Amino acid sequence: MEHSRRASSTPPAENRGDTLETHFSGLHGELLGTLYHLLGNMDDAHDALQETFIKCWRNREQLPEIENVRAWIFRIAVNTGRDMRMTAWRRKRQALGDQQQDVPSKEATPEHYAHRSEQMERLRIAVSELRDEEREVFLLRQNGDLTYEAIADALSIPLGTVKTRMRMALSHLREHLAPQESPRKNPL
Repeated sequence: MEHSRRASSTPPAENRGDTLETHFSGLHGELLGTLYHLLGNMDDAHDALQETFIKCWRNREQLPEIENVRAWIFRIAVNTGRDMRMTAWRRKRQALGDQQQDVPSKEATPEHYAHRSEQMERLRIAVSELRDEEREVFLLRQNGDLTYEAIADALSIPLGTVKTRMRMALSHLREHLAPQESPRKNPL
């Protein structure tokens, strides 16, 4: 009896595809941002996003058994990004600061925009200087909006390791982004 309930709750293949497309399109921007920070340039991020969708599509029959589809998609995206970053045939990555993706705010004056642009550049540099494993946890938490438990599941690492990596990432970012003091002049 229980087997028949489970079988009847499994959506037909075309519905699983619709469900996957709905989830994926809702995560598009967050996935692209995460992949951009993992890979260092937008072209590779778009390639990785497309490859992520293909991998998810090929495994869509697993959807009924997956408890957290968001974490599952992000796990595939991060693994795809790792694979692309490690592949020797990929072209040399561009620095994060080479591509400006900033959108000016409504109240932007030239000074405000210059200040905001400088802050974003400092943040990009700080994120790029994180160790790979710290950057992955940070991006999954910030861009992916995943819980620590979902990150641990997505990366197949212990929860304590996720928390340690996040703490280290935040510490590094605070240190790098702290207001810079001007050097003191010698009174003599």
